[in-house]
Amino acid sequence: MITRRFFIACAALLAFAGTVALPTAGRADARSEAAAKFIQDLGARAIDVLVKPDLGRQESMQRFRVLLNEGFDVPYISRFVLGRTWNTATPAQQQEYGSLFERLIVQVYADRFAQYSGQNLDVNETLKITGHRPEGENDAIVTSQIIRPDAPPVAVDWRVRQRGDAMKVIDVAVEGVSMSVTQRSEFSSVVQRGGGQMEALLQTLRQRVGSAG
Repeated sequence: MITRRFFIACAALLAFAGTVALPTAGRADARSEAAAKFIQDLGARAIDVLVKPDLGRQESMQRFRVLLNEGFDVPYISRFVLGRTWNTATPAQQQEYGSLFERLIVQVYADRFAQYSGQNLDVNETLKITGHRPEGENDAIVTSQIIRPDAPPVAVDWRVRQRGDAMKVIDVAVEGVSMSVTQRSEFSSVVQRGGGQMEALLQTLRQRVGSAG
């Protein structure tokens, strides 16, 4: 249910920031330039809080939860991927769904990020920011590549939105495929198979969170 593309996008943040190269700004819009720096800084933050030897699972989960909420607009993403079903859900269902959505991401990816800690970290994998541009009134697209020593680079584009004085990632596209749109399609399929009921998705998420726990 949580896609491989999402993991690749998040894993990009574990690339060593020291090798990230920002292009010359020139006349680039200040907002998109700031968004590119935000992604670079988020990558550095990911290294600081996640790439630690002998990090326990609970500590890894807590650090990833903080990083996730610092860098990503989780409430916005969770509502978007639910689509129109959000409007038909009860307040109690909306609250439970939001909690399950975050818990699933944290549980699954804290475990997977643990593979990058200590001796398992591939120091040759890097995130290279290749460009940035304004998108609409409040957003910016930051283009990047995950450079891998023994495989072709992976294109990862970050959609960043200004939220007051802060910036947040609201979508990630891996090789041109939107994480949010893909997840929305998958959630919609679960709801449809459950007769259009929100409870069908909640039950699926409860099971996934339980198995990940």
